[in-house]
Amino acid sequence: MAEQETTRTGTSTLDRFFKITERGSTVPRELRGGLVTFVTMAYIVVLNPLIIGSFSADDAGAHKDVLGGILPVPQVAAVTALVAGVMTILMGLIANYPFAIATGLGINSLVAVTIAPQMTWPEAMGLVVIEGVIIVLLVLTGFRTAVFRAVPAALKSAIAVGIGVFICLIGLVDAGFVRRLPDAAHTTVPVGLGINGSIASWPTAVFVVGLLVTGILVVRKVKGAILIGVLTSTVLAIVVEAIVKAGPSQGTNPKGWNLGYPALPDQVLGLPNLSLVGDVSFGAWTRLPIITVCLLVFTLVLADFFDAMGTMTGLAKEADLLPEDGQLPNVGKALFVEGLAGAAGGFGSASSNTVFVESASGIAEGARTGLANVVTGVLFIAAMFLTPLYQVVPVEAAAPALVVVGAMLMSQVRDIDFTDYSIALPAFLTIVVMPFTYSIANGIGAGFVSYVVIRAATGKARQVHPLMWVIALAFVAYFAVGPIQAAFR
Repeated sequence: MAEQETTRTGTSTLDRFFKITERGSTVPRELRGGLVTFVTMAYIVVLNPLIIGSFSADDAGAHKDVLGGILPVPQVAAVTALVAGVMTILMGLIANYPFAIATGLGINSLVAVTIAPQMTWPEAMGLVVIEGVIIVLLVLTGFRTAVFRAVPAALKSAIAVGIGVFICLIGLVDAGFVRRLPDAAHTTVPVGLGINGSIASWPTAVFVVGLLVTGILVVRKVKGAILIGVLTSTVLAIVVEAIVKAGPSQGTNPKGWNLGYPALPDQVLGLPNLSLVGDVSFGAWTRLPIITVCLLVFTLVLADFFDAMGTMTGLAKEADLLPEDGQLPNVGKALFVEGLAGAAGGFGSASSNTVFVESASGIAEGARTGLANVVTGVLFIAAMFLTPLYQVVPVEAAAPALVVVGAMLMSQVRDIDFTDYSIALPAFLTIVVMPFTYSIANGIGAGFVSYVVIRAATGKARQVHPLMWVIALAFVAYFAVGPIQAAFR
């Protein structure tokens, strides 16, 4: 009897704290929803290390900083799980929403491809910390909401679509499906399919199979489709390598595995190496011109800015948590935690963390409160002890996830009115400039500047929010940073 009373008391305490009954949910539904959310987005613990980390500086595709330094994959996997776990739990406890948090795809690519090559990795993560702090300050002042409202909805959608196409291209290139032609400097065709116009390598074939499998699972709405796809591709890669002995690429073997090597590890469990936590520096301000660093931080803020607010709104709608006025209750708390997650991601060297749209899978299973987030967060922390497994996953097995996530982001193109060319052209430039220049910042800048110029030139300058003028001018300076630097020499 005492045990039953304790159980009822415990359940009642959870109910009151998380408002479970008030939101029409139950403890079992919250637990199940939290588990499903983790399974759906656990791929980030495998994928993020392959995007910003490297196994060796000697690898052809290693993500090196300006001094040739790398972030070791096992350490990145550990901090990715740690930051995701802690921040997801905080979102549940502080904001009481089932919005799980982890390293943001797109932002991590921006850090790896655009920012780190200009400075050291600790300095790059220092900028991510600054970005998170700025987001928190913008939340506290109410400025974040003001800027969000200033940007046209179509451009917000275009940013998401552009990031999706950019992520897809990264996946195709990492898998060897798209390759730079050896004589690209002497031809009008800079890239091509595989090797000499065909797949021609076992690792790329594994990518193709993995992409089809993941795509089928996503279409059939299988829970954890992306994670299952990565695991299936990894098993296939291990089997293929055991048979054909393709070997690692290492810059000399174009038919080998690009990053990661599919061989069974000596152990499955291991103590997480958290040496990257706190390995940050703010020396970028002395390494690069101040205007360049400011614009890099500005780009990070923009990338996180619109993605998080849009994702939260969509998740709240799906969970039926939005009142009639469309304003999410306690949105300030949620945005505060999300901004804090950006800074925490930089401090942990995991890249900026943000709300994940995959939380929708847990919501579909019934999650309505922060209790589901607590479950998801605890599972992420437990995943830190599985880091030896991540060295087995080759990039060709993880790349299908990038393509599929890119396709998911592409769906927002339906929110852009392409019959109105005053918005269609800026949106189009935003989308295509990102992958074609391999830079999210360039895409956002091209879209914002063209939008302001076209509106002004067609007599609609008054329709442009004053903050858009400020942002556009900042991007003009960003694009002209070379001449500006030369002028001050």
